[in-house]
Order: sequence, then C-alpha cells, then structure tokens
Amino acid sequence: MRKRIVINADPHETRIAILEENELVELLVERGEKRSHVGDIYKGRVNAVLPGMQAAFVEIGLPKTAFLHASDLAENLADLEEFEGDDEPSGRGGGGRRQRRPVPKIEDCLKKGQEILVQVTKESIGTKGPRVTQQVSLPGRFTVFMPGVDHSGVSRRIEDRGERQRLKALVAEHRPKGAGLIVRTAGDGKGEKEFANDVNYLIKLWEKVDRKSKTARAPALIHRELELTTGLIRDLFTEDVEELVIDSKDAHRDILNYLRSISPELRERVKLYKGRQPILDAYDIEAQIEKAFERKVWLKKGGYLVIDQTEALVSIDVNTGRFTGKKNQEDTIFKTNIEAAREAARQLRLRDMGGIIVIDFIDMEIEANKKAVLDELRQNLRRDRSRTKAFAVSDLGLVEMTRQRERPSLLAYYSEDCPTCDGIGKILSLESVMVKLERLLRRVSAAGKEKELVIRVSPDVAVYILEHNGRRLAEVERRYKLAIDLKDDPQVRREEIKMFSARTKQEITDQYATR
Repeated sequence: MRKRIVINADPHETRIAILEENELVELLVERGEKRSHVGDIYKGRVNAVLPGMQAAFVEIGLPKTAFLHASDLAENLADLEEFEGDDEPSGRGGGGRRQRRPVPKIEDCLKKGQEILVQVTKESIGTKGPRVTQQVSLPGRFTVFMPGVDHSGVSRRIEDRGERQRLKALVAEHRPKGAGLIVRTAGDGKGEKEFANDVNYLIKLWEKVDRKSKTARAPALIHRELELTTGLIRDLFTEDVEELVIDSKDAHRDILNYLRSISPELRERVKLYKGRQPILDAYDIEAQIEKAFERKVWLKKGGYLVIDQTEALVSIDVNTGRFTGKKNQEDTIFKTNIEAAREAARQLRLRDMGGIIVIDFIDMEIEANKKAVLDELRQNLRRDRSRTKAFAVSDLGLVEMTRQRERPSLLAYYSEDCPTCDGIGKILSLESVMVKLERLLRRVSAAGKEKELVIRVSPDVAVYILEHNGRRLAEVERRYKLAIDLKDDPQVRREEIKMFSARTKQEITDQYATR
C-alpha cells in the first residue's frame, strides 16, 4: 500500500496528513496553545485518594487535576510475566502490558500529599482531567524503554514468527537490569547496532528523568515528549512511507538533521514543497478535511453513513441511499455494508473518534454475509494505530466496538457548542416559538398585573407571526385582554422571547417563564 505523509507547518498550527493510496486516513493537528501533553512526565502531588472509585486525583500543574486509577499504579509492574506490546497509539507514552495479578487497593499504595512520578496517557477531554499512570515508559525509534519491569516483548504488529524470535533474543541482550523493553514495529528487520544505539539513548534519557525527579518539587514537569512533527518522524516515518512532503524550510532542515542520527537512509524521501498553491490543496487534502466534519458521508456506490457523536458513544448508521444494485435486495445490502465497513474504519481514524462505537449495518439474512462484513471491518481496523476491538453482530443487528481514546476527537478539537442550540444541533421551529409565546401570554393574563406588553423576538419569528399569523396574534390579544407591540430584534435568538411592561419599561420575562 502506497503511503505518503504531507505536513503543513504554519506558524500557528501544524497539520500532518497521512495518506494511503492518496486517500486521507489520519489527520494530526497541534497548535501552540493546545499542545498535546500525552507522554509528558510530571512529578505530582496526590490531592485525594478515593477508595470507592479505586482512584486518586493528582496535581501535576495543568489546569485540571489528573486522574490515576489503581490499575495504573507502579505496584502493578512487580509480577508481570513476559508480555507483548502494541506500538503506542499516538507515538507518545508507553506500550501495552498484560497484568498478571489482582489490582492492589489504592488506599494501601497512596496517601494524600504524597509526591509521585506520573506520565500522561490521555488528554483532558470535556470536563475530565488528563489520565496518568505510574507505569512510565520512554519511546525510542525501535524500542520502548520501561523502567521497573524485568521483562521484554515484541510489538504484535510484527507477525513473522522467526523475526519475532530473533528480535526477542536481540533485545534480551541489550535490556538493562530492572527495566523492560518492547520492540516497536519500526524495529522489524533492524540489526544489533540500531538497537544498541536506541537503547543507550533511552537509558541516558531515563537517567536524566530520574535525577530531575529526585530534586524537583511537585507539581513539576520532568520530561516533555517530542513535538508533534519530530514525534511523528520517530514513530511513523518508516520504510513503507514512500514520501514525506513539508512546506517549511526550517522544519525540513530539522527533519533531515533528526533523520541523520536515527535513519539516514530515509533522508532522500523527505521533500521540501515549493509550489505556489497551498500544500494541502495541491495534494487534494483540504477538501477531504472539510468533509471530515460533515454528519453524512457518501459512499462511492451511492450508499451513505450518518455519524453522530454523543457524550456516551459514537453511532454510525448505514443506508443504501441511491444504490439500488443489479441483482437482489440481499446482494445490494451486502455490497453496501462491505463498502460501509471500509469507510467506517477510515472515518474512525480520520475523525479520531473513540470510546464505545455502535455501527448499525443494514439488516442481512445470510449469516455468511454478516460474517464477511464483520471480517471486512476488522481487517480495516488493523491499520489503525489506536487499539480497537469489534464484537460479533448482536441480536439487534448492531456491531459494537471500542477504540482507544486519548485525546478529543477532531470535531471537538476544531469546534465548540453552538450558543443557539447549546450543542444539541436543533432549534425550535417557528410554530413552536409561536406556541411558546401564547403560553407565556396566558400566564401574564392569569396574573392580571399587566395589560400592555412589548414583545421582542428574532426577525424570522417576527416575520412568521406578523405576516403569516396576524389573525392568530389578534385572537390571542382579544382572548387574554392584552395589548401587544411585537418587535423584531436581531440580538434575540430564535427560541428566545423577551417581554417588557409598557407601563414600567422593565423586562418581566423571568417573572412568567417556567422554572
């Protein structure tokens, strides 16, 4: 599969587009004021220990207090058997671990006011603070260094059995006592020299972190993970990437200098973009980014997906749309579902949506078709750097899956809740506002304090009432024995109604609004 990395390095925002067969599959974005903290190591102070949640809150110097679960305590490293790791989802933080003993009680391990070393594993999302772990790890080019672990492993993404055995033996020779090593996917086919250099660099880095952590006063930043572009070069720029194109001379020079020490053979694949057209326009990426925010995603054969992100989960609904097929209904549905499985996996990566995901494929009668669609989804999910797990089709015809979430989704990063609808995506219809006004006037009439009112509404509501429902408004005035002066106000939102007493000139809306 042809892979290309295109980097748009603007002064205020860096965007990294990862393409497979010229199709955008992943977009990484970082702004100066929104720099990622995943992978950063802090010396923190325990603010509270909550036995009921088996968690602790740790002050690390960020705006929100960090969350530490009992499963992420350092004590969990003691009895690990040999493990296998995944490359960390974002190239930041640690590798995978398999815990072999019960999780210790957090109240037996931590006390309020205690200072501990932690590493951020998940960004602050919504109202939640960042998630941290005591199981610190340092990623290198070919390995992940894990202090406090006496075992080693190989990334699951390296599937060849012979190569796995070779790498296990090789890494065992270079693993220092009292530390663990995971061979990353980039280590596939590499020799002893590359691993020796990588491990030596990580050992020196850990010694520096360890020294600083002993003298620093909490809360304090001990180690900052690489910037987005440099981290990407370390984690993703491997032999299977045909080309890396960047539009910044300074960043281009920095990348070449960085590659000189870790993978000099890849330097010739780094290109400086010199075109007059914006780089993401030149590679037809900008248009694909814009579509990543749309709710409806059209499939090539005419079907479409409807993607909704909620607080609890992400739902993806599959529809046949304009696709009618050429044979029978089952065949049409099957082809739509197969295409939808591929696109759903791509959209999850592109939009960086995580947590619980429910995909509502179109109902199929043939069991073999159901299995084929699920297999297609799982096959495409294997390309995802984040950990995913897709379960069998449920009795309701739904595919439930999970995707590791360590940062806000692309939509959350780029947007904020609409001030008009407060994020629900809907506003009251004109008829509903009219009915709302009638109920408000009925309360005023029942109170008997006001006879003349000035009502301010949004311009579209004013037009709807005065031009299309003038008789209805007159009937309301007669029924409730009120004199109403209706005015349009551009500062008033669609669902708002502002009511003033003509006698006192004071706003009286709150006196009659529902509580």
